[in-house]
Amino acid sequence: MHETIERMMDVVAKGDDTQIGPLLAEGIRFQPPTYWATWTGREPVAAVLGHVGKVFSDFRYRRVMGEGRDWALEFQCKIGDLDAVGVDLITLDDDGLIETFEVVMRPLKSIAALREAMNARVQTDPRFLEYRKALS
Repeated sequence: MHETIERMMDVVAKGDDTQIGPLLAEGIRFQPPTYWATWTGREPVAAVLGHVGKVFSDFRYRRVMGEGRDWALEFQCKIGDLDAVGVDLITLDDDGLIETFEVVMRPLKSIAALREAMNARVQTDPRFLEYRKALS
C-alpha cells in the first residue's frame, strides 16, 4: 500500500486538519457527498476534512483497493445515531500527495444528517467565510 494512503487512513478519522494538510497536494480537489461542488486547495480541504472527522463516529475503513495513483477506500461510520457506508476515491499526484478526493456515501438519510451537521460546524468556523469567498 502507498505510504500516503496508509498515513491518511490513520489521520482522517481523527479530524486533525494539521495532520491531514501535509498529505494533500497544494491544488487538491475535494468533492463531498453532500452536494455537487468542488473544494479546491490544501487549507480549505484540510479544514473540511477536519470537521468531517469530528462529525463521524465509530469510523473505520473496511476495504482498501488500488495501486499506484488510484485508490478506493471503503468505510463505515455513524453520523449521530445513523449508520453510513461510503467510499473515498483518491488519486495521488506525481509526488505521492492526494490530488483528488471524492466521497460517495449511502443511505440518503445519513448524508442529509452529515450535511446538516457540517453546515452547523462551518457556520461557526471563521475560516469558511474566506473559503466561500474564494469559491465564488
